[in-house]
Amino acid sequence: MGVQKDRVRFNVGGRVFETTATTLANAGRNSLFGAMFDENWDLRSNAGTMTTEHFIDRNPDCFAVLLDLLRTGELYIPSNVPEKLLYREALFYGLLDHVRAAKWGPFDGNMLRLARSIRGLAPGDGTAIRAGPDGGCCVAHGSMVHVYDWMLEEHPPISLDYQRVNDAIWVDSENIVISACERLGRDEGGIGLFSSLTGELRYKFRVTHENQVKSYTGGALSFNSDYKLFSSCKGRSNEYGIGVWDQVTGKQVDFFYEPAGWSLGEADKLQWLHGTNCLLVATLFPRKDNCYISLLDFRDKSMVWLWSDIGAPLTDERRVRDAIAMEETHSVCVVNEYEDLGFMDLRRSVGSVRWSSRSRLMKGKMVDEPCYPKLALHEGQLFSSMNDSISVFSGPDWVLTSRLRNSYGGSICDFSIGGDRLFSLHSEENVFDVWETRPPPIM
Repeated sequence: MGVQKDRVRFNVGGRVFETTATTLANAGRNSLFGAMFDENWDLRSNAGTMTTEHFIDRNPDCFAVLLDLLRTGELYIPSNVPEKLLYREALFYGLLDHVRAAKWGPFDGNMLRLARSIRGLAPGDGTAIRAGPDGGCCVAHGSMVHVYDWMLEEHPPISLDYQRVNDAIWVDSENIVISACERLGRDEGGIGLFSSLTGELRYKFRVTHENQVKSYTGGALSFNSDYKLFSSCKGRSNEYGIGVWDQVTGKQVDFFYEPAGWSLGEADKLQWLHGTNCLLVATLFPRKDNCYISLLDFRDKSMVWLWSDIGAPLTDERRVRDAIAMEETHSVCVVNEYEDLGFMDLRRSVGSVRWSSRSRLMKGKMVDEPCYPKLALHEGQLFSSMNDSISVFSGPDWVLTSRLRNSYGGSICDFSIGGDRLFSLHSEENVFDVWETRPPPIM
């Protein structure tokens, strides 16, 4: 777009502002100001001239902050402007994405800083935390799921009527899928789609076996880009395996039944692999006495790769606590109780673990209530939680490059990355941390 010479004048709540079309174009096509431009990003003939004044009946102090953001790319909020009021006004102008981008930068595990620690209102320890796509999160406490938007304002909680929550996954910023335990004697449990704004149940995902609807416990969750939802399922008879549903309609479209001598229905983790169109299914200690990790191909209902520690001599140093697939390196990464990383080659039909010892720094320094390590992969960086810290590994050899730690709250029982934020949930206190990357400096 060429430099615009047209000046535009606004009267916002009685205060007059004057700016240029170039500044307004920084707001983007989907903003309120985008409608003032034609398809070539030129001001429409009746949209702005030297003498035309546009009246907007909104808060002038907030408008001044947002206009300065469009001019400089930096966000400065004066003390007389409440942040919540500014976010409301940014929503009106279609500038929320600009405000978010100015508050924290693109995600980089080696540049994270602790932004806030949030104490929850629910009694007892949290069990799981899931990052939302827009910078919010949800936290599971027993049978309750507490939902926070990107401003970390809590929405009405989601109550599952005393059914323990097993997993949650964001479909988008307005919808969350939650899996829960079955309640004996009642047609409850399973999986449901809920509104993240109101907590309302929109519909349930049913399991059908031999043309009959079955009650079941929903476990680990995942979905793919074709709007298919996957969940581990544990029923009372033959409904053990991985269920598949259309996440738009809620209808069951497939079911991978658990083969004899293997474990699918009680899986701790599911991960869809977009490059191979397969699903990683991991059932881990201590849910089962042995660990089972496999890749499922739903196109021909086959198990194309598998690993288990059945028959192997087991010690705490070789117990797999979590697993994650890394498609770029054709491998599966696992972690033990001491944060040792192990790797398995997916190009071999049967896996074997190649351990890489990194953890003796923590030996002898276990906290009072240790938590099992968790793994995450994001933008080419590997993350592993251990007690009250999270390690960041980078590069082809997965070198330890930084460690995130906050002394408040005790051991980390779960963490999640999304919306350019990392959320870590502590087990000893009802608190979670929010980690962000500082926005890049404006040159």
